Amino acid sequence: MNNCSSINDSAKRRAGKIIRTSWIGIAANVLLAGFKVLVGLKASSVAIMMDAANNLSDALSSVITIVGTKLSQRPADRKHPFGHGRIEYFSAIVISVIVLSAGVTLLVESVKKLFDPVEPNYSSVTLIVISVAIIVKLVLGYYVKNKGKELNSDALIASGSDALFDAIITLATLVSAAIMIVWGISLDGILSALISIVIIKAGVEMLSSPVNELLGTSIPAEFTSQIRKEVSSFEGVHGVYDLILHNYGPNVLIGSLHINVYDTMTAFEIHSLTRRITLHLYDKYGIIMTIGVYAIAEGRHDDADPETARRAKLQMAVMQALAAEPDILQVHGFYYSEKENILSVDVVPDISVHDESKLIERLTAIIQPMVPNMTTAVVVDHNYSE
Repeated sequence: MNNCSSINDSAKRRAGKIIRTSWIGIAANVLLAGFKVLVGLKASSVAIMMDAANNLSDALSSVITIVGTKLSQRPADRKHPFGHGRIEYFSAIVISVIVLSAGVTLLVESVKKLFDPVEPNYSSVTLIVISVAIIVKLVLGYYVKNKGKELNSDALIASGSDALFDAIITLATLVSAAIMIVWGISLDGILSALISIVIIKAGVEMLSSPVNELLGTSIPAEFTSQIRKEVSSFEGVHGVYDLILHNYGPNVLIGSLHINVYDTMTAFEIHSLTRRITLHLYDKYGIIMTIGVYAIAEGRHDDADPETARRAKLQMAVMQALAAEPDILQVHGFYYSEKENILSVDVVPDISVHDESKLIERLTAIIQPMVPNMTTAVVVDHNYSE
């Protein structure tokens, strides 16, 4: 492919930005931990020292992101012919599990506080440390999460969310401290319990994104619509069907589709057309696309031979009859051969259709009278891309 190097360069630039953002996260957590250690030693506060250790553990999310990104850049090999891009999803899963476990741990501790409340003791030094931690974590969290969205990195999004949740937890501690100082009421347990539920919910949502990518989620409808539109714009293409895309990482898409071409095209012309389409999709989107062909009868011209004209008329009658059915979204792949004594056509039913055998029986009954002495086959396709 003539643009392979530019796509690889783009992937490397993306990986470099992810790693740089992660290093910023590590640096921020280490500096914050160092600040807390100094304050903790000066104030002889074990709580602040423990919070400093927590910041060092928070840097683990960024370390996981860096390791996952570097591993995902390893080239394809015999065992992994499509590369290692999906490792990024595994690193996002690990970080999401960390967030989820933190939420569960906080919930357990919050319930303990509700049943066995402990009156907190806040000094002015502690409140200053808490305030600084909130500001740093909020700035860091928003920065990392926005970078993750910009770079389509689930790991960065999860890491940024982790920092934001730390800020929320710390903010709840500050609010609880203020209420305790002013009114003498401890809301530590209640606030912590509410926040832990929010974190657990967010952790589950963060986990679902990379898990869905590994399971094989559908490609956004806007993207598939754009691909269909661009492929349809090529001269000689009279329909685009059966689009399937597989995600092997943020930078690797492999797929297939079918195009309608007139049965008067030569093998060389079809080869030229499909080659131009595959080059376009790879150059623009990095998609490795396999293209199949459906031949449709070009019997609309006055000089069409009787057999072609008859096939074109039958093709139109069959496809119009099936398309008129209320639960059919698309009809394509018409195939007719007197030599093989068969007529075959593909249909895409509405998602509400569950009994495919009954559907096939009903549609066959519609087209069979059109070719009473031939074998008919209705093939049920599914829309895998939207």
